[in-house]
Parts: sequence; C-alpha cells; structure tokens
Amino acid sequence: MKPFKTLLVAASLVALFSTSAFAQTNKEIVVAGMKGLFITRDASVIDKYWSPDYVQHNPMVPNGSAVLKGFVSNFGPDFKYEPGMVVAEGDLVMMHGRYTGIGPKAMIGVDIFRLANGKIVEHWDILQEEVVKTVSGNLMFSNPQK
Repeated sequence: MKPFKTLLVAASLVALFSTSAFAQTNKEIVVAGMKGLFITRDASVIDKYWSPDYVQHNPMVPNGSAVLKGFVSNFGPDFKYEPGMVVAEGDLVMMHGRYTGIGPKAMIGVDIFRLANGKIVEHWDILQEEVVKTVSGNLMFSNPQK
C-alpha cells in the first residue's frame, strides 16, 4: 500500500475509534450514574458522571455534586432503587424508577437530567407514593428492561 493511502486509512481509523465508537450517550451516562449511585452505592460515579457545579431543582437538596456523596453513606439497609423506562432527547434524559426504604411506602419517581460535555449538570424530579391498587388495574411502575 502506498504511504499516502496508508496514512488515510490510519487517520480514518483513528477518527472512527476516537469519537462515537467509545463515547457514551447521554442516556448511557444517566443510567450508569443512577445505577452506580443508587444500586451499587459507588460514590466514585459522582465524580465521573456529575458536574461539580450541578444544579439541583429538588427543594430538599442543595446544588453541587458533593452533596450526593453523603447520600451513598446514608442509605439504610432497606433502601432499594429499581430503574424503569429511560427516554432521551438531545441533552435531556428522563428516568422512571421506584425508590423503597426511604419512607413507609415506595415512591415512584421521574428524574429529569440535563447533560453537557458528558456530565450531568442539572436535575429535576417528580415523586409520589406508589399506589398498588389502581382503578385501571395498571401498575404505576413497571420495568420494561427486564
């Protein structure tokens, strides 16, 4: 192969493997972050996936990713997080989930994240107690990923 063709092939391979082939999508970042934080309780995911100046819209939680590290050590033995549906559109990701062990009833939530430069930079959530018996007979939470 001529040197110029070899150089073009090598440059193409570098471009292919250094961009999208190894980059995580926003959806993958949120899922890995939430599972790491709430399921494996690994505080190292906070530095990996959250921006230090993360903006929090939950009225009970202050801004900044440092506060999340305290969550990991404060989870009781009965705490459990079950991820559900995940929807991503551009820089926004929404994740449906069930939180148990934080009160007398399970909480069903939708966490909404905004990402920039591969980090979670903003968060909103909506939580409500899980109702087991519904008028429709449909559950409030199901995990389509199982």
